[in-house]
Amino acid sequence: MNTVALDVDGVRVEVPEGASVAAAVAHVRATFRFSPGGHARAPVCGMGVCFECRVTIDGVAQQRACTTSARAGMRVETQV
Repeated sequence: MNTVALDVDGVRVEVPEGASVAAAVAHVRATFRFSPGGHARAPVCGMGVCFECRVTIDGVAQQRACTTSARAGMRVETQV
């Protein structure tokens, strides 16, 4: 099985080719961000509807991790 390596909050992660960015983030942490009230948030729907999986990818904020395929060399930052 082929894998791709990417960076999640400074941690190198390898996931199977075709995996989502959300899967890569889940290898590093369970929490993706915090609500304005300070509550930990993580993906709920897994299909881009709930927007709880928002991360910054290669400097572009508010990207949905569950609908984005992981690519080699990608830099992902959560809001944690």
